[in-house]
Amino acid sequence: MLALAFGAFAIGFAPVFAAFALKPEYGGFGPASIGLYRVLFALPLLWLVLWISPPTSHSSTKRQKRPIRLMALAGFFFAIDLVSWHWSIKYTTVANATLLANFAPFWVTLWARHLFSEKINTRFYMALSLALIGAGILMGTSFELKPKQILGDALSLITAISYGSYMLTVKKLRETCSPQEIMAWSGLFAVPLMFIMAMISGETMISPQFNGWIILICLALISHFSGQGLIAYAFGHLPASLTSLNLLLQPVFAAALGWIFLSQAMVGKQMAGAIIVLGALAIANWPVKGK
Repeated sequence: MLALAFGAFAIGFAPVFAAFALKPEYGGFGPASIGLYRVLFALPLLWLVLWISPPTSHSSTKRQKRPIRLMALAGFFFAIDLVSWHWSIKYTTVANATLLANFAPFWVTLWARHLFSEKINTRFYMALSLALIGAGILMGTSFELKPKQILGDALSLITAISYGSYMLTVKKLRETCSPQEIMAWSGLFAVPLMFIMAMISGETMISPQFNGWIILICLALISHFSGQGLIAYAFGHLPASLTSLNLLLQPVFAAALGWIFLSQAMVGKQMAGAIIVLGALAIANWPVKGK
């Protein structure tokens, strides 16, 4: 659980770093390019960690029959998640994009019952609903549904489904693979797809601004290498439904970090939303009697 909390905290930095990288004084990188470099710059370290990692008890079986297709699928889902999320911001409000993308736990919970035979009780569904209400309040009053934003809203929902599918794939991979294997191989498959999408979008991919590259390296090391790595580790020890729900800590951390680094003050309603999310997660994680 601690690894998951730290992972969510590290990923909470992602929108802060992305906000800086989008600014002209920090390179003015395009949204798809930011996602590309997030994974690309983390890959060398991911493969280094995989190379120096001590063998596990079932390493011989893993090495002989590594689930490459499933790892490729994880990379595909993660690439779609990042690109659709960044593109959605172009066609809808940030509040809409963020809130709709956080519907991923619903998708994970739906499939966790079928794929992993997870027993999900009424208390969990209540906590999930309460957490999403809190996330909605946290996003402020700027959430709105308009016909001209339907494309962006649809992309946000694709983000939720893609990220939820990525989490389910990682959960399945954790049955036979270490987190460092999953991160290294899925990243290797995700990079070419994101590169193609960044090229198609015709956005800025190269910049002379040195500080912009530093921001992208920080994004890669903190949010992807550390954040996603810790989350992949957590999936090997916690149910998929509970893990995905606890990742709603991300918007709470992101709002707090935006307050600190971007001067985006959290007003009373946002504070209340954050408290509701934290309360809902406490309910979901409260031990069941007799266990």
